[in-house]
Amino acid sequence: MPTTEVENPTPPKSAEYLKELPDEVEMSFFDHLDELRQRIFYSLIGVAIACIGCFIFVKPLVQLLEKPAGAVKFLQLAPGEFFFVSIKVAGYSGIVLASPFILYQIIQFVLPGLTRQERRIIGPVVLGSGILFLVGLGFAYIALIPAALNFFISYGGEVVEQAWSIDRYFEFVLLLMFSTGLAFQIPVIQLLLSLIGIINSQIMLAGWRYVVLGAVILGAVLTPSTDPLTQSLLAGAVLGLYFGGIGMVKILGK
Repeated sequence: MPTTEVENPTPPKSAEYLKELPDEVEMSFFDHLDELRQRIFYSLIGVAIACIGCFIFVKPLVQLLEKPAGAVKFLQLAPGEFFFVSIKVAGYSGIVLASPFILYQIIQFVLPGLTRQERRIIGPVVLGSGILFLVGLGFAYIALIPAALNFFISYGGEVVEQAWSIDRYFEFVLLLMFSTGLAFQIPVIQLLLSLIGIINSQIMLAGWRYVVLGAVILGAVLTPSTDPLTQSLLAGAVLGLYFGGIGMVKILGK
């Protein structure tokens, strides 16, 4: 009987195919610059709309951020202090709310210059970065801020009455939350560096002593308070993220 060859309907894609630029378009430097300005303009419009929306509902946001302080009373020590605090809270909240739109504009700008292989990576990287940033905000709100405030309250509880400036309090809270969110981007940075071939998991693991020292310094720099508990919590989180990133890079075979 004659035999018939069965063709593979989905042949494996070659390395050349994955390195192709599917949307490559000839653009001059000024065209790129014009598109960049347009993307920045759209992002700023998105941030402005989100900030205005957050300012309308700023009082519930302020009350939410005051909860870690417990029964501490907040004072307005200057005319309009709470108004400027409201602007700060709305600004930070608006940036968080508009961050998916900002990331979309960034992706749309860089997408024509990415190969098919790079496009497969950018989606999970962006999603992971956003999730880690939100986890960092939650970690600061649930663990770092209460630990720092409890330390300060218990340290001076028998000597001074706890009544804080609302402006200073929110400077402390907002800075700590956003610095922690940025610190939680460490695994994303590790993944990107490994994918472009700069470092691998063996090099990351070999430098663990420097990472421990760096985590301690980072915990001291990023935390606006000087209490050792908050700094230790953040340093521990940074180390956990770093070694977790090594595991993720190792799973990918890098």
